[in-house]
Amino acid sequence: MGYVGGSVVMNLLAAVLNVFSFSLLIPILKILFNVGSQSYELIPWSEVNSFADLTNNAYHYVVGFIAVYGHNRVLLGLCLVFCCIVLLKTACYFGAAAVMVPISTGVVKDMRMEIYRKILSLPIGFFSQERKGDIISRISGDVQEVETSITATIQMLIKNPILIIIYVGVLFVMSWKLTLFTIVFAPLVIAIMSSIGKRLKADSQEAQTFWSDTMSQVEETLGGLRVIKAFLAERKMENRFEQVTENMRAKRTKVSVRQASAHPVSELLGSIMIAIVLWFGGTLILGESAVIDAPVFLAYLAILYSVIQPIKDLAQAAYGIPKGLASMERIDVILQAENPITQKPDCIEAVQFKDSIEFSHVSFRYTDGDREILHDINLRIPKGSTVAIVGASGAGKSTMVDLIPRFYDVTSGAILIDGVDIRDLSLNSLRALMGNVNQDSILFNDTIFNNIAFGVESPSAAAVENAAKIANADEFISAKESGYGESVGDRGCRLSGGQRQRISIARAILKNPPILILDEATASLDTESEKTVQEALDNLMQSRTTIAIAHRLSTIRNADLIVVLDEGRIVESGRHEELMKLGGYYRKLHDMQAL
Repeated sequence: MGYVGGSVVMNLLAAVLNVFSFSLLIPILKILFNVGSQSYELIPWSEVNSFADLTNNAYHYVVGFIAVYGHNRVLLGLCLVFCCIVLLKTACYFGAAAVMVPISTGVVKDMRMEIYRKILSLPIGFFSQERKGDIISRISGDVQEVETSITATIQMLIKNPILIIIYVGVLFVMSWKLTLFTIVFAPLVIAIMSSIGKRLKADSQEAQTFWSDTMSQVEETLGGLRVIKAFLAERKMENRFEQVTENMRAKRTKVSVRQASAHPVSELLGSIMIAIVLWFGGTLILGESAVIDAPVFLAYLAILYSVIQPIKDLAQAAYGIPKGLASMERIDVILQAENPITQKPDCIEAVQFKDSIEFSHVSFRYTDGDREILHDINLRIPKGSTVAIVGASGAGKSTMVDLIPRFYDVTSGAILIDGVDIRDLSLNSLRALMGNVNQDSILFNDTIFNNIAFGVESPSAAAVENAAKIANADEFISAKESGYGESVGDRGCRLSGGQRQRISIARAILKNPPILILDEATASLDTESEKTVQEALDNLMQSRTTIAIAHRLSTIRNADLIVVLDEGRIVESGRHEELMKLGGYYRKLHDMQAL
């Protein structure tokens, strides 16, 4: 509020100084028009109660100075005073703008942080319904639009009303008849400007939607560049992108043309108003009982013209705000999104994992889907055991393990850890019990050291290196030019698939969780890399409760329990030898891979 208060004070000073600068025009014009020969009696300041009395006293002093110093020196003095006042006025304008800069930049920074925090807090399910390009567009383009369209108008909304109020007040003092006549045209100006900007908000919202489509396509292109080139689809993708950008160009052209009309339309209306005032003011000067003299009328016109600029700025702000509001509505889709993964106020802190994980009659369906992904799952996973989940693609394996750290909540039933419903545990303590190694190794554009240390507060170099050794990663890391300080590139592009996976395993080892979730951790690797990574996984799985999703059944032959899923149901469970003897669905999957 201190910045806003400073801006208000600076703008008030600027407005008052501007009025004084224009008031100086009256005695200057009196001298230039040689109308300073008449004498003026000084009215006691305590009895001054009108603009005419005020100007009378000013003329008294000017006439006195002319008598002593002559016309030329007094004119020079008045011009110098005029320049000093204008200098102070412009300094106040600058100060008013400068003190608002921290607010403008701070609002944008806070908004981006708020969106980013919301993105981190929202469940994974939210982003399966939204395009990544659209999310990026909202945190970049839409926030930028808010900055240029709304925060940039904050100063206008503070400065211009102050200027308008002070200037109009002075105009009333100078000639209330002329001012009342002028104000009659204000509603007409407002009505015309309002009609021009009526569609701006809707057009701006559509333009931002096209921008989101553009960002989404760029994101898809970067992610699928290998496929695009392999299938010679460059021209096809180019045509798609051209169509999207053409739609955005057409809509933004419409918005920009409409916004660009604000200044010339307000300029035209202002000029018409000045012409009408000139005519009406001329009748007041030229009439038999003149109520205002020519120098005062010219000063009146100067102040009136100064009122027009703030009105034009407000008109432009009236265009900018709807554009910003259109972007704010798109940002609010993220900020106002409800998070179904809630934490109870009296939640329990899970300090350690003691006994078992249990699925009790668990069923699950996505909020936007009708099909039930999991149906009546009952499973107990004792501490220290290794449980493998197998089945065809789409059977619900990944969904099942995603329910344990509450990436999603069960539709019915419950998942218990040590007999406590995981919905009664705090999210942080629940997820602190678990480590994940996924099929797609998710690395960040940072050093190898920081990727291994990700999620662990200030680990020692020795601890990171030890985790890398257990994960069979230390050898290739040490061979790098910068060792652990080597950058992995965007999503680990500077490393091979096996190397990325071993970095992920080292990250899980450093976290040292009692529960380990492996989601097809070796599915995308070649045979040699798979062997190395499997050794690292064996090291990681020692003395931990492990839940492993596997496509390659050879990697889970030694699991304590193998659970076979088919269309969201457990159809078989047991050890490898038991399931093979059973000759059911697991035996069918095994024989298909053996061919």
